[in-house]
Amino acid sequence: MKIRDLSDSEFKAPPGWRNRVHEVIFGWETRAGRLFDVTLILAICLSVLAVMLESIGEFRAAYGTEIYYAEWFFTVLFTIEYGLRLISIERPVRYATSFFGVIDLLAILPTYLSIFFPGAQYLLVIRLLRILRVFRVLKLAKYVASANVIMAALKASAHKIAVFMATVLIMVTIVGSLIYFVEGAENGFTSIPRSIYWAIVTVTTVGYGDISPQTILGQVMASMVMLMGYAIIAVPTGIVTVEMARLRTEQVAECQRCGCTENDSDARFCKRCGERLPAS
Repeated sequence: MKIRDLSDSEFKAPPGWRNRVHEVIFGWETRAGRLFDVTLILAICLSVLAVMLESIGEFRAAYGTEIYYAEWFFTVLFTIEYGLRLISIERPVRYATSFFGVIDLLAILPTYLSIFFPGAQYLLVIRLLRILRVFRVLKLAKYVASANVIMAALKASAHKIAVFMATVLIMVTIVGSLIYFVEGAENGFTSIPRSIYWAIVTVTTVGYGDISPQTILGQVMASMVMLMGYAIIAVPTGIVTVEMARLRTEQVAECQRCGCTENDSDARFCKRCGERLPAS
């Protein structure tokens, strides 16, 4: 998945009042656009703060009604904003299925779902993902390109990581079965699945301590699994790091203004915004 700037041509609006709405909602170079984005980010933070405060029993008992109305106020506000985004572009479906489009929808659904499923409103914290728009507000679009490098590295590493994870799952299954045989139900290892859970907790060096080996042989096995855990954790990190280094080596000229990485290797100006590209 590639993080795209919402000002891309695919999100532009046709002439007329929809275009003026688009300039405010999707634009960031105008004063109105920047003010809209800053106001939006502030509203997102306040709405998430309201959700967090509601989870505190004492605060909910004292200000439950006020928080309830605040949540619905922000939800209605974001619903209107989402609707304006859809009607201010030529292809609403394209936006609705984009990264930010899906996040915008998920940011308003929990409140409506809470009508039928009490407690669903706590999922509203997903609204924090909308603050990713701060990249546009602060003109940090070049950092989006760095995020794209990370996403590309994860995608390129997917097969290697999948093989690695399969190997780890096989290993913890074998270790869990062995520790179940060695320790038994009398020491807390009541089943093979529970023993596999212990193996996963141990190999990841989390160590909850809810169950632990009591026999000498079991403790020796646990020690070996702990030592292997340190090596296992480093493997996926190394795989992704190698891919990131490779992508950085092969990367073409990157625009320092909009973060575009689709320019030709011999390009002097950005194909998206026209900014002069740094010399390679």
